[in-house]
Amino acid sequence: MLRLIRSRKVGPATFHRLLAEHGSASAALDALPEIARMAGISGYAPFSIAEAEAEIAAGQRARAQLLTWDHPAYPPALRDIPEAPPILWIRGRTEALDPPCVAVVGARNASSLGLRMARGLSLGLAEAGVTVIAGLARGIDTVAHEAALGPGTVAVMAGGIDRIYPAENGALADAICQTGLLVSEQPPGTDPVARHFPARNRIISGLSRAVVVIEAAHRSGSLITARAALDQGREVMAVPGHPMDARAAGCNALLRDGALLIRNSQDVLAALGTEAVPTRPVTAPDAAAPVLPPPSTQPDRPLPMRGRDQGGPVGLEGRILAMLGPSPTEENLLIRDLGIPAATMAPVVLQLELAGRIQRLSGGRIVRLA
Repeated sequence: MLRLIRSRKVGPATFHRLLAEHGSASAALDALPEIARMAGISGYAPFSIAEAEAEIAAGQRARAQLLTWDHPAYPPALRDIPEAPPILWIRGRTEALDPPCVAVVGARNASSLGLRMARGLSLGLAEAGVTVIAGLARGIDTVAHEAALGPGTVAVMAGGIDRIYPAENGALADAICQTGLLVSEQPPGTDPVARHFPARNRIISGLSRAVVVIEAAHRSGSLITARAALDQGREVMAVPGHPMDARAAGCNALLRDGALLIRNSQDVLAALGTEAVPTRPVTAPDAAAPVLPPPSTQPDRPLPMRGRDQGGPVGLEGRILAMLGPSPTEENLLIRDLGIPAATMAPVVLQLELAGRIQRLSGGRIVRLA
């Protein structure tokens, strides 16, 4: 099976068609050269035994396990989707997939309110016995994984099982393996590229009973996950956002088109059917603060160097603005999310206020101005 899916011009759809037509992976491999010749491809050779053995050795060095499509431990929910991954590399505890699973996805450059929503919702789901699934990206995904670390969370990766992306989530990935699971369909050593992310997203939704979207721009990877969920017959849920915040455009569009409006974890549990969800205690970090450094405010790349020191006032201005939106955010919560001392943030907030970029409201709240 590994040789068949890794052979040139064979993707998941072709893999399953060949398997159905020839009865076994071995028979399909034998037939491939003639099929390629009839398609006008000369000198075609399937993925070799040596290449397959090299991939398996690389997976073993990464302390990962290979699951084929017909393996008893292969997730049944994922096996049933169209173009199910023929091969999965996994690292961690497969039991994490036993409870009901819900995907929590959203913007990489999430606002402070969005991160707080993701943290509270994911912790509530974990406490109720639901496994939270996300894509290990910055922003919403990172916070969702952190909140659900105690009982176990599942991270689906776009690159190889040994290629943590973004690199700053390396410690988080190691922590996930202690109680949860890392999953990838790519060969070990594969760096994530753009075409891998939509394929990754179909696995996130395929493993889940429902997909919850928290902050998503009009065109974003989170909406690709939502579309995959609809195609797979999964429930799509979304958290509404301010209509003037571009990060809420995708969620609001999903709600307009019929997605279920979600306010908290209880709404998700009610939609799933609470009788099917056992309650379990969770030893988790304080829901008000992440256990790892706060995520970057840019999608999978560092903040632009607009000053002499990215940690200085100029870089901090960008981080503060990225965490704010048209909806008011409490200043003390913003300080927690940024992970900086109040004395460091205060002069920068004043500069932004004088420049007309933000506005202070009563009750210690701040909004970003257009």
